[in-house]
Amino acid sequence: MKLLKEIYESTVGKIKEDSLVQEKKYKVRKSARAVLFNKTGQIALLNVTKKNYHKLPGGGLEGQESILQALDRELIEEVGVGIEGESEVGLIVEYRDEINVLQFSYCYYGSIAGEIGKTSYSDSELKDGFELIWVDLDTAIEKMKRDIPSDYFGQFIQFRDLIILNETKEILGKNNIIIQIKKL
Repeated sequence: MKLLKEIYESTVGKIKEDSLVQEKKYKVRKSARAVLFNKTGQIALLNVTKKNYHKLPGGGLEGQESILQALDRELIEEVGVGIEGESEVGLIVEYRDEINVLQFSYCYYGSIAGEIGKTSYSDSELKDGFELIWVDLDTAIEKMKRDIPSDYFGQFIQFRDLIILNETKEILGKNNIIIQIKKL
């Protein structure tokens, strides 16, 4: 999988020198996330209403899950439907010094697998005001650009997910895939 970006605290405006990263010990967290298209070519986007940002659906691996198993489970929980025809977008590595976490986000795009059902948000997601919306790719990018996250996690998420969306747009544009997705 192609490395898209390594994100440090200085990348999101937290500290001035990335050299401090070398001396830290991190807990590793692996996650999977996706740009998920519906039959009209819109993508699933989560509005985190209480924290002032939007994010792509996805989350951490649990137990012995593979990356793709975790991706499908997270999409079913957060969007109400799994993914099919998934293709790689790339990998993003985040050094979250404040909480000593090194996060690997394996990123994909694909289409919904079947009919959209009910979402199943965790208590913390409900507390953060998660709301699922469907928008076109360009609107998602513009919404994220305008976001002003009110917490530490949101700052990383905004930066990370903008990279994923822009890379997906570039991949789809090169391959004329977006036209095919919209015709489903």
